[in-house]
Order: sequence, then C-alpha cells, then structure tokens
Amino acid sequence: MSEGAKVATLTLNPAVDRTVQVANFAAGEVNRVSEDQSDAGGKGINVASFLSHVGHKVAVSGLLGKDNLGIFEELFVRKGIDDHFIRMDGATRVNVKIVDPALEQVTDLNFPGLGNCGEAEGVISETIIKLVSSGIETIVLAGSLPAGLPTTYYRDLTILLKELGCKVILDASGPSFAEAMKAGPNIIKPNIDELSELVGRPLVTPEDVVTAAREVNEGEIELIVVSMGADGAIFIKSDEVLLAKPPKAIVKSTVGAGDAMVAGIVHGLSEEKSLSDVACLATGFSLGALGEIGPHLPPREAIEAFAAQVTLQHLKF
Repeated sequence: MSEGAKVATLTLNPAVDRTVQVANFAAGEVNRVSEDQSDAGGKGINVASFLSHVGHKVAVSGLLGKDNLGIFEELFVRKGIDDHFIRMDGATRVNVKIVDPALEQVTDLNFPGLGNCGEAEGVISETIIKLVSSGIETIVLAGSLPAGLPTTYYRDLTILLKELGCKVILDASGPSFAEAMKAGPNIIKPNIDELSELVGRPLVTPEDVVTAAREVNEGEIELIVVSMGADGAIFIKSDEVLLAKPPKAIVKSTVGAGDAMVAGIVHGLSEEKSLSDVACLATGFSLGALGEIGPHLPPREAIEAFAAQVTLQHLKF
C-alpha cells in the first residue's frame, strides 16, 4: 500500500485551484488578468505536498473526479506522493482565487464539489483501514465534506482511527468540525473564526482564545493550534501555552497558508521537537506559503530562516 509512509492525508472535497492576478480588482467592473495558474488543491493535498517538499514520505486519499485527473496525478508523481484516491464519475470542482497584489487581497470563488459522494462512504473507510494496516501512524482529516456525506463523517472516522491506534489531526470547520470534536481528535488547527463559531461567541484577546480552547477540550486533545492571521497563532497544550508572532511579511497569496502550518506541525512533531520549536517551525511554514502564488513553499532554507524570526511569548491563563 504505502511502504515507508507514516503520514496520510484525507481530502474528500479537493479542487483545482485556479489563481488569477488582477491589480486593483473591482467588482462589477472589467478587470485585466496579468497572470494565471492552476494547481491541484484541497487542504489535505496541500498538506501532503508541503510534507513531501521537506522530505516526508506521505500518502493521500479522498475523492477525485475522473474527468480532470491529470493535474492531480501529475502532482502526485512529481512529488513522490502515494496516491490512494478513489475515482468518481464527473469532474473535481475548480475554485478561483483572485489575487490583488496592489491591495494585498484575495477573493475566493468556491464551487460545489462532486454530487455523488455518498456512494463512496464505505470505500473511503476501507481505504483508510488499509492505509493504517500498511503502517500509517498519523492521518490528517482536512477540508470540507462534499454533498452526500453526513456531517458526522469526520467524527465517525476519528472514532475508527483512534480504535486502530492511529493519531488524528483535524483541520475542518462548521458542523463537521463540531461533530468531530465529540470524538476527541489528537490535534486540531482551527483559525480564530472557526473556534469562535464553535463556542458561539466572538474571540478578541489571546485570553479569549485560550479560554475557548480549554472549554472545548475534554482532555483528549493533545494540542490545539489557533491561527490568527497576521496576529500569529496560539499553541495550547495542557501544561504550556505559546503565542507565536510572525515578523511582518510580504503576502503574495494566502492560498495554502493554513495547510502549510498543519504541515509544519506534523513535521515538527515527527522530529520530536519541543512545543517552542514546533510553534516557530509551523509559523515559518505558513510564512513561506504566504510568499508564493498558489499552494507552494520556498526552499527549506527559507522556511528555516522565517522560523528563526518568529517571536514566542509564554502565556499563563
């Protein structure tokens, strides 16, 4: 199945990310595109690509439409990623990212995914079980659920994976995130808006964020990372809380920045680094993605240089 791979990612609602650059983009007006590129995307695919970038052997699974496989299969071959995606009738959705370099803004146009995904529910579970039996120790469940799969699907998978002795990292939002939290994933990485939605109130200060994270953790979550954009990210363990603040960065695109942080967390933990080192490294990964157009990372040396510029503050709440 995936000889040598210890990490797998699951992307049930992937997309071809088409990124167009339009300076001073204006809704309702004629806009001129200066650059255009397409990338195989989806949160779990991005995480796998970033992990491969820094030397990890990684496997991927999920659902792909048969009609536009080429861009995904090319990525998997080029990056040496083990492909266990289930092929479905139809085309994988295309999402459009309008990047405005002048205003440093990104406008997302996200399309619906495949519509027949409920048919694959059992096959997905079978594939996951086979991956774990082949030696996968950690699985990243990332992104939205497509039509046809119940909002409880991540919860059910988390229960199954934990019973199999596999570590679960969850990066989701909305109802599927809320349901999965009931199963106690090992690591979660919501952004501040997603955590705010989960607890049902605005989160303004670091104290608000830590209080909310403690509130939703019933003792099973080992690490909660809450990303806050330019304000950094808070890394929360039972006995330690860190605020990682990035240096001011040039933002070319926000596409994949959160996924890069997940990859940095996985990478740091795989090397048994301290929470301080994980926080710096994960933030460095995210900064690296911000400087690229599309879901890409700069050379490893640049990521490490970004990590070295991160400021850490120990919080006591």
